[in-house]
Amino acid sequence: MLVDSHCHLEYKGLVEDREGVLERARAAGVGAFLNISTRQSEWDQVVGTAAREPDVFASVGIHPHKADAHQDLGRAALLEATRHPKVIAIGETGLDYYYDKSDREAQKRLFRMHIDVARETQLPLIIHTRDAEDDTHAILAEEMGKGAYPALIHCFTASADFAEKVLALGLTISLSGIVTFKNAKDLQEVAKVIPDNKLLVETDSPFLAPVPHRGRVCEPAYVADTAAFVAALRGTDVEHLKQVTSANFFNLFSKANL
Repeated sequence: MLVDSHCHLEYKGLVEDREGVLERARAAGVGAFLNISTRQSEWDQVVGTAAREPDVFASVGIHPHKADAHQDLGRAALLEATRHPKVIAIGETGLDYYYDKSDREAQKRLFRMHIDVARETQLPLIIHTRDAEDDTHAILAEEMGKGAYPALIHCFTASADFAEKVLALGLTISLSGIVTFKNAKDLQEVAKVIPDNKLLVETDSPFLAPVPHRGRVCEPAYVADTAAFVAALRGTDVEHLKQVTSANFFNLFSKANL
């Protein structure tokens, strides 16, 4: 079995044929999906899909791009949203200094609030970071000093140094279709050395379709292509990689039950 540990089933490109998208993924061997939210207004829809589909789970959180629009979001609202039985994660949250679509201080405040709720609930924190390695690591380390919380870096594209630092904090690293791209040589080197027990695979669909699907709308089914590529990179059997990453998913997201 494979798990797509990060997909956006409510986004344009997937939502129009969500049932077909899920069926094609199941036929490709995907046995579980984590449907990710990025803003409060979609929480009900993201969780609703998970409530209807036994193999779909949900996260609740605010993407850093949306931080400016959620400065009034209270901790209590996020905490309450985690109570649903199919909500198994918090996020995606983090820092994005590449696009700078929200004020950086607003991003940081919201990131810390998500961490605080993850610490209380012990639901894993799903982290988006882009061009913000130093601040992301500084906040993660400082907050870890206040009390441990589970977390992962989704769609990892950062440096080998950042990978070492977050692994040292106990985080998990998730690889998307980007790892299959020809120009992703540095990322491929990182992918070779992530410890077996700290590795996940994802699509981030409808974005970032892996080779050989580049240029198309990405679908959760394509996590099979990423898994096969990563297995070859690591010199391991694809069935082993499927088993390891699926076990890692259910160990990290311990609230998930199929």
